[in-house]
Amino acid sequence: LGRADSLRFLGGLPYDSPDLVALYNAATSFIFPSLYEGFGLPVVEAMNCGCPVIVSNRGSLPEVVGDGGVIVEPEDVEGMAAAMQRIMDDGEWREQLRKSGFENNRRFSWKKTAEETLALYHRICDSQ
Repeated sequence: LGRADSLRFLGGLPYDSPDLVALYNAATSFIFPSLYEGFGLPVVEAMNCGCPVIVSNRGSLPEVVGDGGVIVEPEDVEGMAAAMQRIMDDGEWREQLRKSGFENNRRFSWKKTAEETLALYHRICDSQ
C-alpha cells in the first residue's frame, strides 16, 4: 500500500503496561489476523480504547467482535489490505467502527465474568 512508514510491529509488551493503553488509544486500527483464538482479549482491549479492529473470522473472534469491527478471512491478504486501507482513508467509517466497538464492549466486564463464573461453580456444586 506504500505506507510501510506508518506501520509498527511491536512485541513483548506486558499486558498490564500503561504503554499498551497509550498504543491502543493512538493507533488508527488494531489488526488481529489470528488463525485460532480462545477468546481474543487484546481485541476487547483495543475496542475499549476506541481503536477500530480488524480480526480474522476464526475461533471466538467473530462472536467477540460482533458488529464492533471488521471480520475477514486471515489468509485473504487483499481483503485484509482493503479493510486497512479503508480505515485509514475513510474517517467517517473509522469513527463508526470506533463507536460500534464501544457499544459492542458493553457486553463484557470483569464483574460480569466473575458473577457468571461463580454462578457456574454453584450449579456444578449443587448438582453433585
